[in-house]
Parts: sequence; C-alpha cells; structure tokens
Amino acid sequence: MKQVPNLNEKTHIGEVVLNVENLQEMKQFYQTVIGMDIKFETPSAVSFGAKEDQTILLTMQVVSANKPNVRSTGLYHLALLLPTRQDLGEMLYHLLVSGYPLTGASDHGYSEALYLDDPEGNGIEIYWDKPKSEWDIRPDGQIAGVTNPMDADSVIAEAKETFSHLPSGSSIGHVHLFVADLSETEAFYKNLLGFELKFDFGAQAKFFAAGEYHHQIGANTWAGKGIPAAKKGTRGLAYYTIVVPVKEDFSRIQTSLTNKQYEYQIDKERGVLSLEDPNGITVKILQA
Repeated sequence: MKQVPNLNEKTHIGEVVLNVENLQEMKQFYQTVIGMDIKFETPSAVSFGAKEDQTILLTMQVVSANKPNVRSTGLYHLALLLPTRQDLGEMLYHLLVSGYPLTGASDHGYSEALYLDDPEGNGIEIYWDKPKSEWDIRPDGQIAGVTNPMDADSVIAEAKETFSHLPSGSSIGHVHLFVADLSETEAFYKNLLGFELKFDFGAQAKFFAAGEYHHQIGANTWAGKGIPAAKKGTRGLAYYTIVVPVKEDFSRIQTSLTNKQYEYQIDKERGVLSLEDPNGITVKILQA
C-alpha cells in the first residue's frame, strides 16, 4: 500500500476515553493518586485534566458491569507526559508515600517512566522525556528505546515540592495498544493515516509517531496474536483522539480513507473523523 505523506510534527494524542463500572472509585483514584482536576462532570461521566489547564486529557463514562474479555484488543496503557524530571520525582515520591502499588519503573533511553494500574485494571504510564540530545535517533529516522531499571533515587532527588496536583503542561504523550495483527496495524497508522514507524520490535511491537518523537502510538501483540476486539460498551478503552493541527492533513486522511474504501463517519461541523482501526479500536481524528 502506498504511504500517504507524513503528518505534521505537531499532530498529537488528545484525549483518552474509558468505559468504567465504578465511577466514584475511579474518580477518587484519578483525583487523589494521579492528582487530576475535574473539568466537567455529570452523574454518568467525568472529564479530567491538569489543575491549571483547560484541556481535557481523560474522560470516564459509566457502563454496566459486564465481565470484559481479558484477551482482547484495547488499551495496554495510557501515558501521561510530565513537563520535567522534577515533576516525575515529585510524582514518584507521592506514589511511594501513598502506598499505591507501582508495577514498574524504567529508563527507556529517551524517557524515564513509572507504571501502575488503575482500580479497574487500565494501565498507566507516567513519564518525562529526556532532552533529544540523549535520544538514540538513527540515520533512518528510527528512535530506538531500551528498558533498563530507573535510577529511582536520582529521580526522587529532583523533587523540590510536595506533590499536590498533576502539573500544568501535562499531556497524553502516547497510547499503547494491545492489537491483533502488527502488519495490519502498521498499514493503517503508517500508510493510511501518515504516522512514521519509529521503532520496530520485530514480531512483538511497533511504535509510531508524527515528526521527531519516539512514539505517540505503541502497538503490541503481548496479549496474543489474532485476539478479538473488545465488546463495545464493556470496561476499558472506549476510544482515543488524534489531534491534527493542519487542515490539509485532515483532508488528506479523509481522502485516503475514501480512496481505500475504509469505513468512517465524519462530523463536518465539529471536524471529527470517527473510525475503527484494524483491531476494532475506535479512533477519533480531530482537526484542531
């Protein structure tokens, strides 16, 4: 499949929307443990962001209790990108004091990252990016990552203040997905939408980004190859958004989808393309 031109480097992940069963428990977790601020709330949904920002990063909407298929496509983790290493140090100290269990703490070469799961099992990564001068950027544009233990003492030593809330400027740095087929996933994100393949982890994972970034979308088959899509309306990822700041890119994506007869819906008034990737994961593309 012929690749469309690459997306503008300011293309980014906007919002992650989760289906949840226990809204109150999840709301309390994201407020007290993650330090997110409520931006909008109804009896059946809550939207969060950083306290001093208006941008919505995460929305939770209630669904009926329905045991999800644990071996299905969907969210591996959502990744909150913090502005500085000091912010990560203050977050790490806060998490350790709170007693909430971490599932990992890694140095990826281009970033340092903490990992944990929310009360309904959604994976969360909290990270900061090292200066680009420290990234392993290859001549072909690929950005290689590693997984080494984080120097937690060094990160905590950066903390200067007591953590009180998710810092201003935080964003959804990337989403990492469980997928059924990596080749089909690459054909969609690279050849249809215009992301660049930034790192190819063989038969296990692929990482995609717009511009010179390590990844905005990760995809892996660690839950199994050929796994089914999660049932709609069950606990887990409902959808996530990709924000496209250049009108020409948005139009080009729509043309690409139309030419390939790839099914999508468009809300012209709001500038939103809605579709499912080859793994049955709903993606909404927004024109900024």
